[in-house]
Amino acid sequence: MNPLYARMGTTIFEAMSARARETGAINLGQGFADGRGPEAVLQAAAKAMLEKSNQYPPMIGLPELRGAVAEHYARHQGLNLAAEEVVVTSGATEALAAAIFACVSPGDEVICFQPLYDAYVPLIRQAGGVPKFVRLSPPEWKIDRAALEAAVSSKTRVLLLNNPLNPAATMCGADELAMLADFCVSHDLTAICDEVWEHVTFDGARHLPLIGFPGMRERTVKIGSAGKIFALTGFKVGWICAAPALARVISKAHQFLTFTTPPNLQWAVAEGLATQDGWVQEARHRFQHGRDRLRAGLEGAGFAVLPSAATYFLSVDLTASGISLDDVSFANKLIDEAGVASIPVSAFYAEDAVTNVLRFCFVKEDATLDAAIARIAEARDRLAG
Repeated sequence: MNPLYARMGTTIFEAMSARARETGAINLGQGFADGRGPEAVLQAAAKAMLEKSNQYPPMIGLPELRGAVAEHYARHQGLNLAAEEVVVTSGATEALAAAIFACVSPGDEVICFQPLYDAYVPLIRQAGGVPKFVRLSPPEWKIDRAALEAAVSSKTRVLLLNNPLNPAATMCGADELAMLADFCVSHDLTAICDEVWEHVTFDGARHLPLIGFPGMRERTVKIGSAGKIFALTGFKVGWICAAPALARVISKAHQFLTFTTPPNLQWAVAEGLATQDGWVQEARHRFQHGRDRLRAGLEGAGFAVLPSAATYFLSVDLTASGISLDDVSFANKLIDEAGVASIPVSAFYAEDAVTNVLRFCFVKEDATLDAAIARIAEARDRLAG
């Protein structure tokens, strides 16, 4: 048995969702949206399954989807990508795996920021790499150049960046990205950029991709997700964008992971990227409404709510809310005594965890959010510790 996986437990997301199912709790833990997603994409998937080929598509993805991804980023982010620089993957996690396996050799160090998506560390270690953690702290969760310089060494090869950042719900501004670009160029690092939340941004903010900054075009792997763009997480259609030298090697790692992605879903996503900008914009406003509704309810119940600039999530600072329990203890009490599932942010740390922040998902129907708020408010005093 591989000890990396033999010692590994069930993810906190699956564990909390399973408890929600067992107890009937309202699930504000795992990040999936209520609703069907854009009808045009669903119809395109069904039509493609019935009318187009269901045999193996090209390993690197259908030309229609690869071209649609390149055109989408030209339109939305001003990037000049060719279809040949896009590799379609079975979700963004598979894209991450292919990128890490292609870019990390045994002994290489990878700088990554905590809190982090829980797949990063096992993927780095399975590649033989060594994660080097830069710890971010609430409420700003800012990246500090001095902390980066302290983490880098002659063995560092990759910087792994999640922007916008889940679970912190922050996004890097132009100055921060310019600093990261200069850092990568100065130390000759490849940047793997997990940008799945690029369209789930609020208050008029616009996502800026690191690949567009000076010196980064040839050294950046940009990862995107149709599941996040169209709130269809079950589709598991993702992609990497990278200069040809990087894309070729990543495609070789991809061919021995999932090899291909269902062709009907690829055609459907190509249709969505070409035609559903309006739906994406409307969904952004709808999700922002949910954020504001949940924030107002939690603040009304006496919680100190941290800012949420992007993603499906907002968090509360338990200490600032007058709660003495740590996030895991409070999350367990919340599901047992109030019937609401959440996620302790300490689960997103591999070491030296922040233990006083709890994350909630707000991309739910108003009635679901209101019911959760009512349960939390009613139980607030007895949950405090």
